[in-house]
Parts: sequence; C-alpha cells; structure tokens
Amino acid sequence: MYNKEDFLLAEAAKALGTAPVAGSFLTPNFLLDNKTAAGLYHEVAAHLPILDYHNHLHPQNLAENKTFANITQLWITHDPYKHRAMRLNGVPEKYITGDAADKEKFLKWAETLPNTLGNPLYHWSCLELQTVFGINKLLNPGTAEEIWHSCNEQLKRNNFGMLDILKKFNTELVCTSDDLLDDLAFHQAATFKSNNITVLPSLRADSILNVGHPAFSNWLKKLAAQAGVTIHSPETFREAVQIRLDYFSDTGCLLADHALNAGFHFNLPAPKKENELLQKLIQGEVLPLAEQVQLQSFLLVFLGEEYRKRGWVMQLHIGAQRATSTRLRKLAGPAGGFATIGKTCDIDSLCCFLDALDSQNNLPKTILYTLNPADNEALATLTGSFAEDGVTAKIQFGPAWWYNDHLTGIEKQLLAVASYGLLPHFIGMTTDSRSVLSFTRHDYFRRILCNLLGKWAEAGRIPSDKSTLEELIRNISYHNAKNWLLKINNGKYKFTK
Repeated sequence: MYNKEDFLLAEAAKALGTAPVAGSFLTPNFLLDNKTAAGLYHEVAAHLPILDYHNHLHPQNLAENKTFANITQLWITHDPYKHRAMRLNGVPEKYITGDAADKEKFLKWAETLPNTLGNPLYHWSCLELQTVFGINKLLNPGTAEEIWHSCNEQLKRNNFGMLDILKKFNTELVCTSDDLLDDLAFHQAATFKSNNITVLPSLRADSILNVGHPAFSNWLKKLAAQAGVTIHSPETFREAVQIRLDYFSDTGCLLADHALNAGFHFNLPAPKKENELLQKLIQGEVLPLAEQVQLQSFLLVFLGEEYRKRGWVMQLHIGAQRATSTRLRKLAGPAGGFATIGKTCDIDSLCCFLDALDSQNNLPKTILYTLNPADNEALATLTGSFAEDGVTAKIQFGPAWWYNDHLTGIEKQLLAVASYGLLPHFIGMTTDSRSVLSFTRHDYFRRILCNLLGKWAEAGRIPSDKSTLEELIRNISYHNAKNWLLKINNGKYKFTK
C-alpha cells in the first residue's frame, strides 16, 4: 500500500548488513517497522497539529516567551525524570538540584544518558536534541562539550523562547494545570503573544480536597479574599468555590483534574452530615481520618456536579504512591521525582464515585489515567459502564501516564482501549510535562500508533484500506481530542485572535 523510498533503502541496507549502527538509530523511520507504518506516519501523522490538553507548563513563562541562558536550564533543571535517572546513576544531589554550576550538571547528565538505554528517557532525549536543535550525535561524555556549545549558541537566537519552541512542534493548544486561586491573566497574554497557539487554563483541584493538610485554613482565607465572600458556613464555602470556578470558565477552562492517589477510598457521609463536617473544617477543627475521607468524597461529588454544569471534562489520575522517601522529599520538594507506582485501584470506590454522579445525571465527561498498568484492563472496561445517550465515548481510558509513557506502556494502553473499548474514539496523547521539549512525546506516540496499526494491517488483522487507516490516525492524533474534549464556541477556542 505504501512505498516510501527512504523506508525501502533503509530496509535494503539492513538486509545487506551495510547499515551502520549509528545510522540505523533515529532515522526518519524510527520505530516504524513496516511500509504501512512508514506511510501512515510520513504522509499523515507527522503533519498534524498538537493539542496538549494536560501539562504543567508555567503560564507566566509562556506569556513572557521565556528564554534560557543554557541547555541545562531548559532541559534538566526542572525535569524530575532526568533527576530520578541521575540519582539511580549515583550522581550526587549537588549536581542534580544542588548548587553545582549548570555546565557541571549537564556533564553529569551526559554521563547518565548512555545508561538509560531501554528507558524512554533515552528515546525522548535523543528526539529532543534532534527535533529542536538538529543534533543527530548521541549525547555522552565524549560529545558533551560539543553539544553543550551547539545548544547554547542556538538558545541565544531570537527564536528559542518557550512559545517559539512550541511553534516548532506545530502546537495548536496548550492546557496548563492551575490551582483554584491562581491568576489566569497570563493565559490570555500568552495566546495573544503567540498569535497561533491557544493557551487555556485547566483546574488542578487537589487543594480543594486537601482538608487534612495543616495549610488548609490559610488556603481557605485566601479563597475567601479572592472570591469576595466571607466563608462562615457550608453554603458560603460552596459559593466561594463556585465563584472561582466561574472565573476559570470565563477564561476558557475546559478541564479539571484530580489526583486519586494510592489508597483512594470513597465513602459519602450520611445525609446532611456533610454540612456538619464542613462547618467543623471552617471553624478550624482537625477532622479524624475517617471524616476527612467522608468530606473529600462529598467534595468530589460536589465538584463533579459543578464540572457537568459548565461542560468541563473531569480527569482522574489514579494510583500514584507519593509517600516514599521523606529525606529526599525534604531535600528536593514534592515534585522531585520520588513517587512510585501504588497498589491497584479500589474499583469499588471508583465505581461508587462515578455512580454517585451518574445516578443524578451529573456525571461529566471523564478521563481515567492509571499509574499501575495492572489496572489497564479494569479501567478500559469501566469506560463502557457509564454510557450516555448520544455521547461518544463519554468515559475515556486516558493515554499511558507517567512511568507508563514508554514504547511498551503506550502499546499496552492502546491494546487495552482496542480490546475493551473503541479505539477509533480514543482522544490520543498529552504530555503531562513541565518542559516544552517534552512535546516530542506527541511524535513518539504517533510513531508507535502508526507502527501498531501498520503491523495489524500487514498481518491481515484489520483491513489494509489506506483511507480508513489514515482517518484513524488523524482522529486519534488530533481530531478526537478537538471534537470530544475541546470543542467550544462552534469549534473556536476562546482568546483566539
């Protein structure tokens, strides 16, 4: 069906044993093992815009089109994936998050990268250097000095700010992760500055549920001040939250996100007891753990109802075990790369939560992400358990997340969606990243998707029909997210010039 010349030449060279080792890695057909896959990627997937509906980019940095003094500040300083690998490689913390010079940190990363073979960090890092900086050499101690200078020289140019880099990836939409109390003015400023990239907020709602944290009372005072409401009762608390949710809606928000960490349990309080628990919290009382769970469960339902009213999508990131090394957490902060995969999801609790909303016709569109791949099949199956008339794939099993965002993890997630749901309706990739360079992961995902479908077609497992396969690639890589997730104002984003 496809007959890409570069694919055939590469295959012929390999067959003759003449392809050099360095030349066979990261070629135009990287991860594309057959002609159909190569055709789907080069003719379709590679040219599609990027919709990144969940990430942790800083909106002020985007609004300022922030530039970077050197490659360490852009690539390493705020990347917990790299920090984790460097610690595993025995690098002292001084060269990771400590006070070592930026060049010293880069050289330590150059020592570490060759040891990440088989880890997605190796693929990602090589793609980032190649795609953004045009560097095809492999980073290692022998090439580190040359690559350090090449990247830094390019970063001095006028077209290497954060928005400039996003444009190199053909980015159309960026949805950041924002606290209920954040100032959202930077999103509109970033959108207008970029001219062709829309930057929208999305709500990171964990602070609302953090009822057992010592800082909650201080957060409550800030909420009252920003909402212009004196919070003295359950009703005024809900009013203040609703005012801030309206502010998010007015600035283009389309999604909210909750972390349901390992140990998540759902247990609604008895009728009317939720007001009693809220009143205790407002008065500064410390709730026992059982009552914290009850109040969090009530607030989850309250927020889900509010999302439904506003037409938002609810994202649930399930299964992170964040309580690991207390020592390292104190050393480098909560986002330092210390979390691990938690135990499998309490499906009973998750079903009870979704049903509490669905039974009252209040369940919003929902994306389920799991950190524990043992939950893939359970969550993929659950997507068919809360259907709604006329709504396509109301519950989505989200893309491979965090530690699962590697070649095998992405394939397993796609297989779960295909086997237990409807793959043609899948909404595709998002980075969940703190770095603009991580937008190469969309290309990484698309290559894996094209390869999987190409393999199926050439093995006779699915029809080898060019138009059908191309439409599938377009939809999963781009159109499904735009139509299912992000369609507003007749398909136009707010803030678009």
